[in-house]
Amino acid sequence: MTELSSPNLDSASQKPRISTENPPPPPPHISIGVTTGDPATSPARTVNQIKKITVLPLVFLIFYEVSGGPFGIEDSVKAAGPLLAIVGFIVFPFIWSIPEALITAEMGTMFPENGGYVVWVTSAMGPYWGFQQGWVKWLSGVIDNALYPILFLDYLKSGIPILGSGIPRVAAILVLTVALTYLNYRGLSIVGVAAVLLGVFSILPFVVMSFMSIPKLKPSRWLVVSKKMKGVNWSLYLNTLFWNLNYWDSVSTLTGEVENPSKTLPRALFYALLLVVFSYIFPVLTGTGAIALDQKLWTDGYFADIGKVIGGVWLGWWIQAAAATSNMGMFLAEMSSDSFQLLGMAERGMLPEVFAKRSRYGTPWVGILFSASGVIFLSWLSFQEIVAAENLLYCFGMVLEFITFVRLRMKYPAASRPFKIPVGVLGSVLMCIPPTVLIGVIMAFTNLKVALVSLAAIVIGLVLQPCLKQVEKKGWLKFSTSSHLPNLME
Repeated sequence: MTELSSPNLDSASQKPRISTENPPPPPPHISIGVTTGDPATSPARTVNQIKKITVLPLVFLIFYEVSGGPFGIEDSVKAAGPLLAIVGFIVFPFIWSIPEALITAEMGTMFPENGGYVVWVTSAMGPYWGFQQGWVKWLSGVIDNALYPILFLDYLKSGIPILGSGIPRVAAILVLTVALTYLNYRGLSIVGVAAVLLGVFSILPFVVMSFMSIPKLKPSRWLVVSKKMKGVNWSLYLNTLFWNLNYWDSVSTLTGEVENPSKTLPRALFYALLLVVFSYIFPVLTGTGAIALDQKLWTDGYFADIGKVIGGVWLGWWIQAAAATSNMGMFLAEMSSDSFQLLGMAERGMLPEVFAKRSRYGTPWVGILFSASGVIFLSWLSFQEIVAAENLLYCFGMVLEFITFVRLRMKYPAASRPFKIPVGVLGSVLMCIPPTVLIGVIMAFTNLKVALVSLAAIVIGLVLQPCLKQVEKKGWLKFSTSSHLPNLME
């Protein structure tokens, strides 16, 4: 056991562990220790040879895990009109995105390993609830990822009608899924570079459109509310806002692959937050302020039509191409998060050891194949069903995260936190109240079919964990905890 005087860990082979031992005066505190192993055989040594992610690629990976650009926010205007859409994308980040990003920064730097939120919940509530967190988060991520090949083809079918239905569409979904899965297999550094390039290509047309729209803007158009509030579709409105402004914690499952996470993760979350919010607000201001309002036209893909009106056909095609490629970026980022989560769970002994195996590129190839299979299996669901189902499962996971955040503040108040939100226990409770209330509101607007399907998925997780324990006990599959990781139960 080695005691550290600094909260930062520069060596990738040294992972933090929370210890309740009291060192000599000054007064007792909870210290951070590390377990060291044989450098020649330590798994951390092998992982350390893999190129780590720096700030810029991480910013765009977060951007794509959360957003990917303003594609899909059109329904907020259709549901509630320009005023509530604009207000929603300004206010909602303070209620949800900022608290979630801050919690991710604090706990992600406190536990810099690939299990992410699974490790957080395990440390506060035990391995059973840690597994439940992993199950619902992985399932919601795979459900989310099932959208992107479908949306990619939806943007292309106007130019290539054969992709609209039938065998050609099914074949295109399979080919696209296989191609993007292969990119994930080839390495997270490649995914990071792809995310940067795709992100720049997706954002630029909206920058151009915003400047070109200035002479046509009429601010009075921003003040319109859908039929004086009576015609607001609150379910569609809230689900659209929530879907486009959540998943900030997804990056936590990649923390073990980040260079100097204690500094890189908080910075990347901050820059990504600004990028996401601005990428929503300015296109909505442009689209609603420069063109006369027709709410029924505000559906997926409408920004391409707005681009044609403001800048010409070339801008409309650029936005359409950006929308298609954005879905590729979101697929890559989400699959990276999902597959590394499974790797982190296997390293903690929650899943069979095979999920912890890495390819020669350092990627969790079993987790990638498992996640890709789930994407293909769920691709038959409709867009609205996917969004509602993943939102409900995600809400369940977020409730566990909020409880974990407060519990760790109470259980280990003096633990080393490289990034710490400047609030006490009471402040941490108060910070979690608004997003928890929002979760209740979203659940209240969920239809019965989606609620029953989501509940069934949660019940499967409750039963699955004891079943896996029996499989381990019988010796049917091999489970093991990586020796280079700290014991969360100490």
